Amino acid sequence: MRTKEEYIQGLSKMKRNIYFNGELIDRTDEMQMNCLNVMGTTFDEAAKPENQELMTAISHLTGERINRFTHIHQNTDDLHKKQDMTRMLCQKVGGCIQRCMGIDAVNAIYNVSYEADKMNNGATEYHENFKKWLTRFQTEDLVGCCAQTDVKGDRMLRPADQPNPGAYVYIKERLKDGIVVEGCKLHISEASVADEVMVVPTRALRPEDKDYAVAFAVPGDWDGLTQVATIHNFRPREHFKRGFMPGSTDSYMIFENCFIPWERVFLAGEHQHGGINALLFALFHRHSYSGCKPAIGDIVLGAAALAAEVNNVHKASHIREKLSELIMITELGYAAGYTASDLGSPKVFMPGKGLVPYGPGSYIPHSIYCNVGRCLTGESVFREAEILCDIAGGVVATFPHEKDFMNPETKDLLLKYTQRNPNMPVEDQAQFWRYLGDALCSAKGGIHNVGGFHGGGSPVMEQIAITTQYDIESRKKLVRHIAGMSDGDREVLAKKKD
Repeated sequence: MRTKEEYIQGLSKMKRNIYFNGELIDRTDEMQMNCLNVMGTTFDEAAKPENQELMTAISHLTGERINRFTHIHQNTDDLHKKQDMTRMLCQKVGGCIQRCMGIDAVNAIYNVSYEADKMNNGATEYHENFKKWLTRFQTEDLVGCCAQTDVKGDRMLRPADQPNPGAYVYIKERLKDGIVVEGCKLHISEASVADEVMVVPTRALRPEDKDYAVAFAVPGDWDGLTQVATIHNFRPREHFKRGFMPGSTDSYMIFENCFIPWERVFLAGEHQHGGINALLFALFHRHSYSGCKPAIGDIVLGAAALAAEVNNVHKASHIREKLSELIMITELGYAAGYTASDLGSPKVFMPGKGLVPYGPGSYIPHSIYCNVGRCLTGESVFREAEILCDIAGGVVATFPHEKDFMNPETKDLLLKYTQRNPNMPVEDQAQFWRYLGDALCSAKGGIHNVGGFHGGGSPVMEQIAITTQYDIESRKKLVRHIAGMSDGDREVLAKKKD
């Protein structure tokens, strides 16, 4: 397994194809260092002996110990550990750990490539290609990201009906030695700091959309790929440093006449599996949210409790009510993910069929509970921010700049009027308001909330998954029996009368 330093050194050797703020930048640009420190935590913590069981696993391909972020889930214990690993790491960095896109994408493609080959009766070798790629991904301890979301163009038109065919990434040309793709994926988290990019479809596809059923993996600096990144950092501090300074990035990934050799192609035209690939990645990613969102809930809870303490209102009854609400959101999200892990199996939900075997035997979390947990916690993001704002008051929006606390003419006065709780050092109170101002009032804080709401699929997508996959009819049947109603089938009733 690699170290954080080896990971960053590897990025420094990649070609420049990332634009930020009008300039072409290196992956190790100073603006990206906060993000690299977050990702680096996944290497640092995996190297600690006490984290071995949680953060590493034995590869089913090589028998070697690997970073769990490159692992294919072999049982429910793997699903449990992935969830707990994510929660632990997110607690350490104060937010998204960023590497979950890679593990979620490899687990989705692993299953889909197998089923596509099976449907093609051996005419394709997607799964073998993927296993060879995955072996290197695991052995070299690479960081992966998942490029799923397309720009979509006219939202009322399906992929093949778009006036701009590149509104969804598609196969522009098929060659003897590979395919040529074109299009744009957007909102792709941490693509600018990833070793490898996995591209998967974003929606269910019709036969006429077959050219959009494409999945492949390329290095982040691949020829024909251009990234336009947004980099999200808090305002840097000169005098009063944070304990950990996180950062994140997102990219528009533009593929123009981009050649992909067959050994890197894992789906190419099998429209029946395009939608399943999209749903499986989303499912695995929503399962990751049952680790990261509870961790963020832990941090929000701690911030709310400290805000109450700094304001010296922590013993008020209404504070208890607000803290209990935060705890319930956090732990219900975790419980849903834990149940999804415990009920995991080598099966997926198929409309009209229910849970059916899918893939070569790796474990997939239970869809209903993944979606319930993700929807519950996603919809609560702004409510949690509201609770923080309510308890903290307006000081987070107007707290003076740190240099005013260094200026001899204003320092003592500001400390005098910052003091609220006489039992807490005033310097700690000031440092807390700086932190909470970052969370609630900064550009990155706002981006974090939007990401928490939409990341992994907007709540409406989880609602669709829940209501289409849940057995509502059996619940209606229960109530009909208890209420003494007929079975409600007019044809059956007519036959009984005859």
